[in-house]
Amino acid sequence: MDSSATPLPPSSPRKRPREAQLLVHERFLSRGLQGCRDIAVWLPPGYGVSRRRHPVIYFQDGQNIFDPLTAFLGNAWLAGHKATALIQRGAIVPPIMVGIYNTGFNRVNEYTPTRAEFDGWDGEKCTSTGDAKRYARIVVQELKPFIDARYLTQPGPQTTSVVGSSMGGLVSLYFGLWHPRVFGAVAALSPSVWWDNRVTLRDFARSRRKPAFRLWLDIGTAEPGWEVMPLFRDTLLNRGWVLGKNLAYRKIPGGEHTEAAWAARLGPVLRFLVGRPTAKPKPKKGPPKRRASKQA
Repeated sequence: MDSSATPLPPSSPRKRPREAQLLVHERFLSRGLQGCRDIAVWLPPGYGVSRRRHPVIYFQDGQNIFDPLTAFLGNAWLAGHKATALIQRGAIVPPIMVGIYNTGFNRVNEYTPTRAEFDGWDGEKCTSTGDAKRYARIVVQELKPFIDARYLTQPGPQTTSVVGSSMGGLVSLYFGLWHPRVFGAVAALSPSVWWDNRVTLRDFARSRRKPAFRLWLDIGTAEPGWEVMPLFRDTLLNRGWVLGKNLAYRKIPGGEHTEAAWAARLGPVLRFLVGRPTAKPKPKKGPPKRRASKQA
């Protein structure tokens, strides 16, 4: 982390802000990664008023998460608007959301766990350097402490989660696999588990113990290679995940591999990550039991 970086200042409790805010730390520089990247930080309504601390959700491909002006083809997830609506309904605990921008040309290298060939956009063969482990380590060792030092976060694993789609979903799975003591929940939307001859299925199958994180997993049936996802789901079930308990699995009929499709699924994802527990209905009271009379 570059100590000379000059991010936009976080909100001050003296200003008593009530509206949600989107701040940008420009050109965050890491000691362990190539190049700089912007970090977007969304603060929920009322942040700083009572000094309450908030769970934190980290997003891969951060330029696509909040603002159409920075999103791919203008198709932002509008995460701030959707979180605000859920907060107003009391459906989620107000989170701090952090968007980690990708670096464009280096995205595939940082988001893939192994060195492997893949087809580029122009049809030519390319080779990834498989830098996901280093990227995840930098997020854990440099970016997360940076965020925790500047904002009112709840830094523990039960209140720290990570979200990604496509290759971002793939690397998010490995965030959980490699750092379950940091990330207590992962949401992988349409993750590229086909990567390197389905190496992710093998990595999760041979892990020595089941990582202790909750997992959201989804896929659209109009996405290339979607048939691999049921196999990955079954791998997780065999390793100890339980549907409806620590694993949510969604198959979306006709769902496509687009930012718009992932944005449409964000509400349920947020409820999975930071949703408020629903109150269990109280059992109905029956008529009072009559005491048996003693015989004379």
